[in-house]
Amino acid sequence: MIFHQTKLAGAYIIELEKIADSRGFFAESFSSRQFEQQGLNCRIAQCNVSFNHKKGTLRGMHFQIAPATEVKIVRCTRGAVFDAIVDIRPCSATYGQWIGVELSADNHKALYVPEMFAHGYQTLADNSEVTYQVSEFYTPSAARGYRYDDPGFGIQWPLPVVELSGRDAAWEPFGGNSGK
Repeated sequence: MIFHQTKLAGAYIIELEKIADSRGFFAESFSSRQFEQQGLNCRIAQCNVSFNHKKGTLRGMHFQIAPATEVKIVRCTRGAVFDAIVDIRPCSATYGQWIGVELSADNHKALYVPEMFAHGYQTLADNSEVTYQVSEFYTPSAARGYRYDDPGFGIQWPLPVVELSGRDAAWEPFGGNSGK
């Protein structure tokens, strides 16, 4: 794997190192040893799959608070998504800043999302599927979120939003009361 540090401290785009031949390719998509060598959390407590019927579907901006803060490793295994993360660590030099990256079944990239980063994505193709490896179990009492269209973030989503859950539409803005 090839780890590319983003402008947000602790967040990485991960590319596969492909061994290709006439059959296709083989690559490691996760290695605790390589993650540890990068100084990254390599604990995996749970793996999730999210399937989305329509292009333009938006999910986010989600995170979990202590004691269940979580690292996510996100990969698109079918279709394509625009994945966005925001650093919400109050003591961070990049607090409130965001990045976006296209993850697709074609580019095979993954995004390493550190603890206390809000995370969301928008589908760029119908029938897109996203897999997550997460370091902590889903804990409803710790689940939080912020508005995907919060002007404080200024995330530039590539498409009009065609599907959004009621829960995601109801999140408070970033400047609101702790994202609950």
